[in-house]
Amino acid sequence: MYVTALLAPLIALGVAPIVLLSAAGLPAWAVLGVWLLLCTVLVTLDVVLAASPRAVVVTRSIPARARLGEPVVTSVALQNTGSRTLRGQLRDAWQPTAGAPLTRERLSIPPGERRRLQTPLLPRRRGELSSEFVVIRSRGPLGLAGRQARHDVRGALRVLPAFTSRKHLPSRLARLRELDGNTSIQVRGQGTEFDSLREYVRGDDIRSIDWRATARAGTTMLRTWRPERDRQVVILIDTGRTSAARVGDSTRLDAALEAALLLAALASRAGDHVHLLMYDRVARARVTGVDGAGLLPALTDAMAPVHARLVDTDWTGAFAAVRTLTTRPSLVVVLTAQDAAESARGFLGAFPDASRATTLLVGSATDDSIVQLARRRDSRLDVYLAAAAEQTIRDAQIVADAVRRVGGEAIAADPDELPPRIADRYLELKAAGRL
Repeated sequence: MYVTALLAPLIALGVAPIVLLSAAGLPAWAVLGVWLLLCTVLVTLDVVLAASPRAVVVTRSIPARARLGEPVVTSVALQNTGSRTLRGQLRDAWQPTAGAPLTRERLSIPPGERRRLQTPLLPRRRGELSSEFVVIRSRGPLGLAGRQARHDVRGALRVLPAFTSRKHLPSRLARLRELDGNTSIQVRGQGTEFDSLREYVRGDDIRSIDWRATARAGTTMLRTWRPERDRQVVILIDTGRTSAARVGDSTRLDAALEAALLLAALASRAGDHVHLLMYDRVARARVTGVDGAGLLPALTDAMAPVHARLVDTDWTGAFAAVRTLTTRPSLVVVLTAQDAAESARGFLGAFPDASRATTLLVGSATDDSIVQLARRRDSRLDVYLAAAAEQTIRDAQIVADAVRRVGGEAIAADPDELPPRIADRYLELKAAGRL
């Protein structure tokens, strides 16, 4: 049972009869006892006359998935199987990061009837959000007290990454169509395949002349090439402690997820095969062997429950796991945060040897506020902060130079610019015939 806020004013009203009857010679404690007994009787009567909340059958209707930051509506269906009208409130116990309203839903369900209440959510956290139970309060006719029951009806909602970088996808797809259809590459590269023959035009590379076709046609014919399909793109996302750092309004891991999704969507449209590995000490998520329309749902579903772990990443194990995904020529994109020479030693020591068949990109999300701090000189504190910011920028540049020396390419940008920059580099490799 429970009591409402009306009980306190009712007890306070007992002051008046206590004063009046005490003046008439009756003991104050006796009057008080009678008044409290009367209140107890009224509360008991209210509880007895309240409809039973346990006679309500509760069922849920929840979408299986939703995107981070996008509103979603869930509902609870209530069927009153009792013999009295249930009037009261309902509380759906969603965790705070689900963004459920704090107000309690009012109920009025006649016997034998059914009501459906909607609960809007605005998820603020990736992963699985849940509500373990529903609490129903049935108020008595006097409004002083009522009955309360908890219904253990679990509901769960998987919150996927926001994928805000998809706004960059149409422009990159247009460039991909231009690269794949309207333009051709005259000189054959490692990642190209034969496209067509056309007549020689002054200025063309003579190395692409097809002499047999020239003999048959009676005019100089030139071979053209196009970017090869069915290439391998491996995305390795670092989920260790450095990915937990905040850059802007989110973490480095969230920025890495955005970059991975944009690259995967673009590579899938280009006909390439995408593999995903999220790793710190062990593999936290792995997606391989999925192509076409099912790729993005598989990636977002695998990414959703993964959060940064406060451990150092085992880079030897991470790159060993990458080698198990594919042995074919590939583009390996490592999304991490290597901005300090001391902490990057393990990363650089395990860095795989680059080859003509494999291109290695290292993408890092940076914080623009550090660059702004490095420019301030207004006070003594600003000078100290600027010196620390410049040291941070220099350390990041040292690590980037080390990545280039071992055969990789380093790309650093703020969380909004990192996804399109990696996508643009992918298109440049396609156009150059290196993928």
